[in-house]
Amino acid sequence: MGATDSAPTEAVPTDSAPGEAPIPGQRGEPAANGRTGGASSAEDGSFEEAAVRCAQERHWEVFPGTWLVAAGGGQRCSCGAAACAAPGAHPAQSDWAGLATGSAHTVRRMWQRQPRASVLLPTGRTFDVLEVPEGAGFLALARMERQGVQAGPVVCTPDGRMQFLVLPGGAARTASLVRRLGWAPSALRLAALGEGGWLAAPPTRLGGRGPVQWARRPTDANRWLPDAEEVVPPLAYACAREARA
Repeated sequence: MGATDSAPTEAVPTDSAPGEAPIPGQRGEPAANGRTGGASSAEDGSFEEAAVRCAQERHWEVFPGTWLVAAGGGQRCSCGAAACAAPGAHPAQSDWAGLATGSAHTVRRMWQRQPRASVLLPTGRTFDVLEVPEGAGFLALARMERQGVQAGPVVCTPDGRMQFLVLPGGAARTASLVRRLGWAPSALRLAALGEGGWLAAPPTRLGGRGPVQWARRPTDANRWLPDAEEVVPPLAYACAREARA
């Protein structure tokens, strides 16, 4: 927290309060209260079928990215860069924004050309993304459940981040919302992705780190995405609590 920023008025509890919703289960494990809260299996269908579901069922635009190729007993990114920061999980060409489509027919045609291409979704169109460390993300989900805030779909990345889908325009308002709550944005590990960015969707694999997974998969119940105003407070609180741990 910055020296000139006022502290939030809400106290940070050291333990879960009586009756508090437990943190949902992680990576496929059932939640402690018996509800299924974990991430989905990495082998949840082919890349093509996952991409088609995004376009057909959610009306999200989608485009194919890079993929992993065998090399020297391991795997490398199809882009050929030895030090690729996101092997197998980034746009394959510079005009990717123009390739993104919501047509299931076009999506099938794209993945038939390269079945192993990663499934990428442009941000700033049908949704923005708020990203936090995984520990803070699961704490925020429990807090949202307790407060009656309906989360949208949530992605877990294999490098320990959680990505919350919110309505477009939310990324641009995130910093001001955090300041209004009494925190300095630079003090929290809360990032926002809007226009010009992208999200790697399951079952995309990030090099040897593993697959991207759903912590909260898309369902009819979360078809309507929340506003950033609903999601930023529990995310900021969880990030601040994790920073103090």
